[in-house]
Amino acid sequence: MKRIWKRIAVAVSAVVAVIGAYVGSGAAGGTPIQDAAGGALSASSTAIAPDGPAFSIWSVVYAGLIGYAVLQLVRTANDERHERLVVPAVLSLLLNAAWILSVQFGFLWASEPIIVALLVVLVWTFTILRRTRSRSRGLVEAILTDGTFGLYLGWVCVATAANTAAVLTAAGFRGFGLGQDPWGVAVAAVAGLVGVLIALWGRGRLAPMASIAWGLAWVAVARFEGPLVSVPTAVTAVVAAAAVVVVTVVVRARAGWIGGRAGAAAPAAA
Repeated sequence: MKRIWKRIAVAVSAVVAVIGAYVGSGAAGGTPIQDAAGGALSASSTAIAPDGPAFSIWSVVYAGLIGYAVLQLVRTANDERHERLVVPAVLSLLLNAAWILSVQFGFLWASEPIIVALLVVLVWTFTILRRTRSRSRGLVEAILTDGTFGLYLGWVCVATAANTAAVLTAAGFRGFGLGQDPWGVAVAAVAGLVGVLIALWGRGRLAPMASIAWGLAWVAVARFEGPLVSVPTAVTAVVAAAAVVVVTVVVRARAGWIGGRAGAAAPAAA
């Protein structure tokens, strides 16, 4: 019964997150996230804010989270990996909804500790994924579990940087007089460094790379054109995105090469 309730908790949390996303989109008559809190999270609010189309990645993440919740409900065998994922998965879904509500109700200051907590929980989730393997190592497991939470982590890395910049700007922080270009370059570079570290730590997992590169690419688009142009930030974002992709591919290829050599050597060793 305890395992069943855990699975139900994941499913309910996924529903809560999806409802929060529906409200946050403005479809329920509310204000879209980019226009809420005085437009603090719009594409022109800070030098690190991604352009509007970047947020379409949430549709993919939410679809994956729903699929993951269904996978939790229908699985028949006990799986240590999924048992360990229950708590961080539920927390990530509830924190996601809480972040949306905090922005919708104008509590931008509250969105910062919430999104930082979400990032910490997703790092915890990624740690579990990295250290464990499911009994069912099929394509469905790879997409709905590893793929979904990998995309989720990568995007929240970019979103945390954008959210922090928005909160500081709304609070009156002006970057010690340095201007938008140095700060935009610095934050884009840090986001790229985080992506590289995740690639190394995660042994070249593709999902985090895809969402981080996606976010940085749309930061570049927003800075090349629009009301807040910053060519240095845009160029840095492009270089950072490319670095994340290249390092991920190299690490993944190297891991596959080493694994292939180890597999070939095993019969000889035996």
